[in-house]
Amino acid sequence: MTSERKLVRECKRKNPRFQKLLFEQYAPKMLGVCMRYFHDKNEAQDALMEGFVKVFSNIDKFRMQGSFEGWIRRIMVNTSLNMHRKNLKHYYHVDIDEAQHRIEDSRQSFDHLQVEDMMKMIQSLPAGYRLVFNLFEIEGYSHKEIANQLEISENTSKSQLRKARLKLQSAINKI
Repeated sequence: MTSERKLVRECKRKNPRFQKLLFEQYAPKMLGVCMRYFHDKNEAQDALMEGFVKVFSNIDKFRMQGSFEGWIRRIMVNTSLNMHRKNLKHYYHVDIDEAQHRIEDSRQSFDHLQVEDMMKMIQSLPAGYRLVFNLFEIEGYSHKEIANQLEISENTSKSQLRKARLKLQSAINKI
């Protein structure tokens, strides 16, 4: 396996062999990242390809400080968000005051759930819920950061997260 430093250095030199190696090494994991943001695998693959175009065109900006995989992951998340922002802005017009249900703190064991089952449940969420859920619960963004990224209010972010949790909790309880 090629060292990460050599891989980055050769990709900065636009060496096609190393660009292919980089893609082959990171694409499967990054497709998983993109899949969390889309219902459809084709949309996720579009985001993946667009993301890798950005990786290769901006690789000169990576200074070997911090995680290279983390840098690529950030590009994939931002690319996925940009694709949604272009096409699905109208999904985010719900204010937290409109929401009336509360999530119960139920300490249930969900060991029987498979990762694939959870991914399917998350992918089945409406686009706005899914984006906020992924950004908050998986990527670790704050509601303020999510609001800035998606150009929505913090209250809308909170509402979308709460509704996503309710839908997921309902789906899990049906299992």
